[in-house]
Amino acid sequence: MRTHCTKNPVCIGLGSNMGDREASLREALDRLQTVVRCEALSDIFETEPVGSVEQGWFLNMALRGTTGLSPAELLATLQGIEDAMGRKRLIDKGPRIIDLDILLYSSTILRTKELTVPHPELHRRAFVLAPLAQVAPDWQHPVLGRTVQQLIDELQHDKAVRVWTRNG
Repeated sequence: MRTHCTKNPVCIGLGSNMGDREASLREALDRLQTVVRCEALSDIFETEPVGSVEQGWFLNMALRGTTGLSPAELLATLQGIEDAMGRKRLIDKGPRIIDLDILLYSSTILRTKELTVPHPELHRRAFVLAPLAQVAPDWQHPVLGRTVQQLIDELQHDKAVRVWTRNG
């Protein structure tokens, strides 16, 4: 498996709303180290769930780094980490022990059945943009042509997002 040979910049979103949420985020970060060289980590944010499924609040964070994996290889690796950590996909957008999403991958625009990059809801979600703005404020969204900081500045939202734990 290629890891850090080619340096493709990537941003990954991490989330958890079951069990020891912070421990789950930290375990996922440890597991990610084999395939992503971390350059920046956001604070951990506690965020109100989005959608119609009744569930607990999430802890969310973002990682900016580089990888030698292709988007498809990275997705498979992220899903493998989720599975190894006990994630069950029983309810769409339901509670989860860990959720790992490719938010941005270089300036790549990709739309397949399995994967859409940049993440299709990134620009609409404060729980994604708040941590992402800490690690990649100047990263330009390749479809919208706006920076992450511009996207969060323009966001209209009504869901709570607050710092849970400061990193660094």
